[in-house]
Formats: sequence, structure tokens, C-alpha cells
Amino acid sequence: MTSTVIDLATQGALGLLALALAAAFVRLAIGPSLADRVAALEVMASTTVAAALLYAMRTGLGVFIDISMAVALVSFLGTVALSFAIEHGEPK
Repeated sequence: MTSTVIDLATQGALGLLALALAAAFVRLAIGPSLADRVAALEVMASTTVAAALLYAMRTGLGVFIDISMAVALVSFLGTVALSFAIEHGEPK
């Protein structure tokens, strides 16, 4: 009984995360400014991390926890680099 409830909850959460990922992709495609696109990429990365963690919880495979940590780290570093580039502009 409990595993059925957890399976349904994780399946529903994965579905909602898929919708969030699609909405962020739309913002990435039509975002009028670079800041909108950077924010959409950050949302997509966070959604991917959450989906990997939910999948790890659902299947019991711990490798997805390592994958989610790597994606979160690369996403954070990418966001910092892009914000630095936006603030300082192109090198001359």
C-alpha cells in the first residue's frame, strides 16, 4: 500500500516537473532578453536536478544522486559565468 502511494506521488511529481520543464523551454525560446534566457536555463537545470532526485528515490539507484549534484554544480557555475559576462560586457 505504501509503495503504491509513493509510486503515484513520484509519478505525479515527475509529470509536473515535465510541465515546468516545457514552460521553461518556452521562456528560453521566446524570452525577450538575455536575463530571461539565463533564468529559464536555471529553472530547467533545477527541474532536471529535481527529476533526477525523484527518479533516484523511485528506483533506489544512488547514481542519480551523483548526477543531480553534478548538474547542480555545473548549472551554478554556468549561471555565475553568464551573469559575470552580462555585467561586464564583451572584452575589448
